Amino acid sequence: MIGPNGAGKSTLFKAVAGILRPTSGIVRIGGVQPTGHICIAYLPQRSQIDWSFPVTVRDVVMMGRIGRLGWLRRPRSRDKEFVRDCLRDVRMEHLANRQISALSGGEQQRMFIARALAQEAELMLMDEVMAACDAPSQEEIHRILETLKSRKVTVLVSTHDLEEAASRFERVMLINRDLIGFGTSEEVFVPERLTKAYGGHLRLVNTPSGTLVLSDPCCEGGAPHA
Repeated sequence: MIGPNGAGKSTLFKAVAGILRPTSGIVRIGGVQPTGHICIAYLPQRSQIDWSFPVTVRDVVMMGRIGRLGWLRRPRSRDKEFVRDCLRDVRMEHLANRQISALSGGEQQRMFIARALAQEAELMLMDEVMAACDAPSQEEIHRILETLKSRKVTVLVSTHDLEEAASRFERVMLINRDLIGFGTSEEVFVPERLTKAYGGHLRLVNTPSGTLVLSDPCCEGGAPHA
């Protein structure tokens, strides 16, 4: 899912996850509304998390088992083993006892993916999962996404990166308050739709190799960058 700031990406994710109630229309997952679905995992933006909260990586991943356990039941030995397996899947078993405040941006995101795995989610909503991650961390997250594909887990990722969306994902959804395009990147990333989504923040330059897209988006706070 791609679009400019304020396009509604996070709002749509929260509606799908059942965190927000739509003001109009109906959200259905597998034919039913999302409330109570433990098969949906929502990975929020890092800015929405209180990283000073005194919990370890293992504690956070174990939270993914609550839907299976219930609030008042203690984790069983098989739950603890399942959490260890999830941490191993994201290559973080050696960080199980680390406080979440001591993690890097990429490690924080991998921890939340491990929590979603512990939840046994069938649908993962990842909001700006690549934000604040360096290149090696992004590659590691994409490696994990490939393993999720092999497990038949559906993954929706929001991003601002047109190149990443085009090169890494099978389908893209372009939005700006409304749905502008959905399909392969070749079908969606055409000049008319990009102009409709981004307006004056994109420059399209025709070259012998194709259309070159130059972006000058406004970041939060109004500071532009190229």
